[in-house]
Order: sequence, then structure tokens, then C-alpha cells
Amino acid sequence: MANYGTMPSSASPPSLDFISRAKERGRAALSTRRPWSEMINAQVLSLPPSLGDVYLRIRTNVAYFSMNYAIVFLFVVFLSLLLHPVSLLVFFTMIGVWILLFFFRDQPLVIGGRAFDESFILISLSVVTIVVLLISNSTVNIVGSVVTGSVVVLAHAVLRRTDDLAVDEEAAVAGGWYAAVGETSSRTSPAS
Repeated sequence: MANYGTMPSSASPPSLDFISRAKERGRAALSTRRPWSEMINAQVLSLPPSLGDVYLRIRTNVAYFSMNYAIVFLFVVFLSLLLHPVSLLVFFTMIGVWILLFFFRDQPLVIGGRAFDESFILISLSVVTIVVLLISNSTVNIVGSVVTGSVVVLAHAVLRRTDDLAVDEEAAVAGGWYAAVGETSSRTSPAS
């Protein structure tokens, strides 16, 4: 009973724990960034010779430059929304809500003693995001900036040759990208 009402000194406050986990995840994500000089090299830009090569370039470049593309995408979205402060505020608010309630959460969300599963949180956040966009009249601005960012990233992924990149194809496929129909595990075509 002598320890009643005292807090153990070894436990850190939950807010500090959350901040340190967020910093660790941020550092881990940024550590996958490739050098900008490797990405922005005009000597390795060319039109792809075939439609199949377009797909392979996109898949390889997105797997290799994924963090760089995320930074470029967010920068383009930020610049596009800079002239629309209400849209920018709505965009950053919704990103913050998604990060807090979906991405940086390690434990189930419990409100009022009830635990909510991932699918409920995903659907709820999606509905809230759509409602907030419609209410704030920011939909056109945000969708336009997201499309602009996507076009910039996709254009680079198509035009950047992949012959000089040291990418493990199994890692690229395991990273969520799927092989085209009839594609073999090596880059050689089945006819050769």
C-alpha cells in the first residue's frame, strides 16, 4: 500500500512515446530515399520503346524511387494548394487526422471502452474526408493538385530508364507490384 498513487518512474508518458515512435518511423521511411542526383539525371531520360517497357519502367522506378516520389508528390500538392489557403488547411488537417488515427497507431483504437477494427476506421476516415472536402468546397482544388502530382511522378517513372538501377526484381514484386501476364522473373523475354 505504500506505492499507492505513485507512478512508476520507468514508464514514459504516452505522448512522448507516440512522438518517439513517429520520429523512428519517419527516419526509417526517409532512409529509403535515393540520391536526388541519381533521380534527376537528364542523361537517363528517354521515351520507352514499347508499351510493355512503359509498365516495366513504372514498376521498377516506383519501387526504386518510392520515397523520392512521395516527397515530389507532396511538394507538388503543397505548391498547387498554396494559392488556396482554405484547401491547404483542409488538406493538412485531414493528413494529420489520418496519420494520428490510422498510420501511426500500433494498438487498436478504443473509444468509450469499445475497440474499433482497421476496416471500420478506414471506412470512417474515408467518409469523414469526403464529407469535409464537400463541405469546404476544397474538392476541386485538392483533386486537381493530386492529379498534377500524380502526372509529374508518372511522367518521370515512364521517361526514366531503368538499366542503370540496381533493383532486386523479387523485392519490387514483393513490394506490391505485380508481374504482367506472361512476364518471367528475369528481364529477358520468353522468346529469346
